[in-house]
Amino acid sequence: MRDAAKALLHGLATVVVSPALLSYAVKRLVIGPDRALEGSTQALATIPGLPGVYLRRAFLARTLAGCDRSASVHFGTIFSQAGARLDANVYVGPNCHLGLVHIERDALLASGVHVPSGSETHGTADLDRPIREQEGRRRLVHIGEGAWIGSAAIVMADVGRHSVIGAGSVVTKPIPDFSVAAGVPARVIQSRQPQTIET
Repeated sequence: MRDAAKALLHGLATVVVSPALLSYAVKRLVIGPDRALEGSTQALATIPGLPGVYLRRAFLARTLAGCDRSASVHFGTIFSQAGARLDANVYVGPNCHLGLVHIERDALLASGVHVPSGSETHGTADLDRPIREQEGRRRLVHIGEGAWIGSAAIVMADVGRHSVIGAGSVVTKPIPDFSVAAGVPARVIQSRQPQTIET
């Protein structure tokens, strides 16, 4: 019964976001998929509560590279890259900003997490040109299965499976699987795997 109700709500949400999907399709042709996506997700980000979760998911399932029907994206979250992917049971808390990222199954992002598209989204080498005019380089950031990213963290490098990133941390280098990392820049402070004692 519960699954049938969810399927019905998902279908209803798809109908409700149809005008937003049509608007996105037109804007995509004019200004490109990434800018069109950012503007559309800004509008959808303002819808609170469970209705907002269903509406955002219905929209993102048709505009991102991947968005599973079980992913949960909350109030105030904005996407800037159509190549983003959200796998099964992903939770994205309120007020996150996500660029080119693949969030794997069962990963959790607390509120205010930022995942830009790597650490080189702006060029800075040419001192004779403003930074805004310099070519940057986007790269896909992976957040591994079952990872937990604490509130207000900034993630610019891959996070391993089942790892924990402390609140307010800045991830500038890859974090291995089963690690707890914190700080600015984030560094591994312990392993989540049981320690084996050699005798």
